[in-house]
Amino acid sequence: MERFRDRVAVITGAASGIGRALALDLARGGARLALSDVDTDGLARTVARCRALGVDVEGWRVDVSDRAAMRGHVEDVLARFGTVNLVFNNAGVALVAGAEEQSLEDIDRVLGINLQGVIHGSQLFLPHLIASGDGHLVNISSVFGLFAIPTQSAYHASKFAVRGYTESLAIEMAVSDHPVAVSCVHPGGIDTAIVRNAVVAGGRSRGGFEELFAGMARTSPERAAAVILRGVARGRPRILVGADAWTMHLLVQLLGSRYQTLVRWAGTRTLRRLDDQAVEAAARGPEEPVARAG
Repeated sequence: MERFRDRVAVITGAASGIGRALALDLARGGARLALSDVDTDGLARTVARCRALGVDVEGWRVDVSDRAAMRGHVEDVLARFGTVNLVFNNAGVALVAGAEEQSLEDIDRVLGINLQGVIHGSQLFLPHLIASGDGHLVNISSVFGLFAIPTQSAYHASKFAVRGYTESLAIEMAVSDHPVAVSCVHPGGIDTAIVRNAVVAGGRSRGGFEELFAGMARTSPERAAAVILRGVARGRPRILVGADAWTMHLLVQLLGSRYQTLVRWAGTRTLRRLDDQAVEAAARGPEEPVARAG
């Protein structure tokens, strides 16, 4: 962590989950922090916890999908800190919907935050990372940027695109001999609020999907942050987080496009079970409120 001491680190989506865990780890390492999120309450808690560790930290409410807001954020960060050494484009949202169920507006929201947000953060901060003489750009893709499953086409579109965009940038920085390392991060199932906050379309059961993804979320945000920062310190261009991410990475490498046959089999069974749960929930009607003591 000594590598990060006194470096200025920009983190989007810092109100919770991996973003907050990254901020706290970097604070313990003595970094100076420029944090942002649309969740002002969560962001304020992250800022307070980092400040309690004795580091220089500032928080801003920023919608990463808003290009003008991101331009202003870059100006604010430079006015406050004078330089930028690390950028973690971490903000993201999820959508659970079949292709025939999701609206174009749903897709626009996912691409606006997950892809355009990453592009905004990368393009607008990149000149300053180069000027720092020792920059590092870290873009968060997903294990879903490595392989595809049903009900995630919009999310896959964003995360596969982040992967391609980031890998191209990494090659460009090396070919141009710019002093900027670039890493693309592929977290597997992480125990964060992204699924709880996801839009679930088509009358499907939110509870069913939360239960499914909770069973997959084997890695804590704190563990994820530690893996990411270790990969950044070592200059790794691809950072896989979690045993599930490594498993799927190796499976896709082994099978190529044939992995889709395996996913079709598993996906058919899973969607059938979730659809049955949705029908049962609809038949029961709204749940009765639970009386609570006190």
